[in-house]
Amino acid sequence: MSFYIGRESSKLWKRICAETATELNLLTENWKYLLGGLVCQYIHGLAARGVHYIHRPGPTLQDVGFIVLPELGLDKAYISETLFSFIFLSFFLWTFHPFIFKSKKIYTVLVWCRVLAFLVASQILRVLTFYSTQLPGPNYHCREGSKLARLPPPNSAFEVFLLNFPRGVIYGCGDLIFSSHMIFTLVFVLTYQKYGTRRCIKQLAWLLAVIQSFLIVASRKHYTVDVVVAWYTVNLVVFFIDKKLPELPDRSGGASLLLPLTAKDKDGRTKEENHKLLNGNSGDPADWRQRTQVNGKILEDGNTVHADGAMNGA
Repeated sequence: MSFYIGRESSKLWKRICAETATELNLLTENWKYLLGGLVCQYIHGLAARGVHYIHRPGPTLQDVGFIVLPELGLDKAYISETLFSFIFLSFFLWTFHPFIFKSKKIYTVLVWCRVLAFLVASQILRVLTFYSTQLPGPNYHCREGSKLARLPPPNSAFEVFLLNFPRGVIYGCGDLIFSSHMIFTLVFVLTYQKYGTRRCIKQLAWLLAVIQSFLIVASRKHYTVDVVVAWYTVNLVVFFIDKKLPELPDRSGGASLLLPLTAKDKDGRTKEENHKLLNGNSGDPADWRQRTQVNGKILEDGNTVHADGAMNGA
């Protein structure tokens, strides 16, 4: 038993080391995209905090969702955040599953490059929207009479650039249309829908996204319009950007496809294949045979003798 455990541990360690080396190579090629995506996340946080300074509390707007869904109350508002945290953590861990499991379909670095591209595009639209029109926040701390509904003028630039995470994110006001929680949720679900392998988990993920939508409205974090706009906006953003991004390389071929080809490798392989085609060889390694040209026709070795005999009248 101990021998079996030791052998499996050794295999797991080798798998982790091999995958780490692969991902580090990809990281050296794509670190600029990851860093840019993370910087945009910070800028999005600054924008959300900035709109809190100009937020003006007022009467809660009439909303169909507020009429249909009973209010969870301040003591149960954590349910929505708990579900979102579960979705976020589950997706984050799934993107690192190639380090552990044998069934590998994705590269962690490349998946996060795509995810950050989807998030940044959606968040740019979100910032433009909630700065265009500020609505009175329906959340408990954003209503009239709450001390947190308006931020006092900053005392320094440092205070502006300090996001006060996570308190500044949880108790923000004014960044309503459309829901940031739904942006992350839908991007994660759509990504797993494309690259995930378990059908039951895909179905569960969509169910959780729907439940998350209702919980956001029931906890009065957003108006219903914020959730509805997020559903069609994020889906359209992912649909169009996904067509523009290069597709992830297929890992089903095993070790030979451990790393995707770089632009240099692709150019080199293209030139090599063209050179072989000009010399009469196809791109298939099984067809790399010596060929002889006779009377303008390209013949294989097996036909050379017959061609020579025909030329001599035999």
